[in-house]
Amino acid sequence: MAEANRRTVTPFSRPIYVGKAVPEGARKGGFGLDLPAGSVLFSRLNEHATSVRQAQNLDLADFSCRYLVVDDIWIPLGEALLIQRFSPLWNQIVEGFGNHDPGSGRAAQKRSPWDTIHPGRPWAARLPAYPRSEVEIMARVQQFLVPSAAAP
Repeated sequence: MAEANRRTVTPFSRPIYVGKAVPEGARKGGFGLDLPAGSVLFSRLNEHATSVRQAQNLDLADFSCRYLVVDDIWIPLGEALLIQRFSPLWNQIVEGFGNHDPGSGRAAQKRSPWDTIHPGRPWAARLPAYPRSEVEIMARVQQFLVPSAAAP
């Protein structure tokens, strides 16, 4: 996909993943107003870069990043709209890129499709296998990437 993205008129114009960086506690109603602006975003982007570096079959040099800084209240809406607009592969078919180590309380959680086709994150290797094989996931990826004949 990296090569295909480079060949487009506007390189890296098709996002592979859309995510958000919200302050700690935001999911439970907190806003993290005491955190310095940008520190949450930088931390999340660093986590993503670490995941790509740990993957045995990815190269961080093949990735580009765009981000939008908005007030916390708009973060979920922005993420939802971008996912709906671009339908990124890692949000739709190969979920799991943005996952964190599930910890001991959720150790029975299955390995994600992302970790199945991009092995390397140490914590993901400890999880039970995903029900679909790498071959099955890659077949779904190929289907997803082939433009539909019905698409305008």
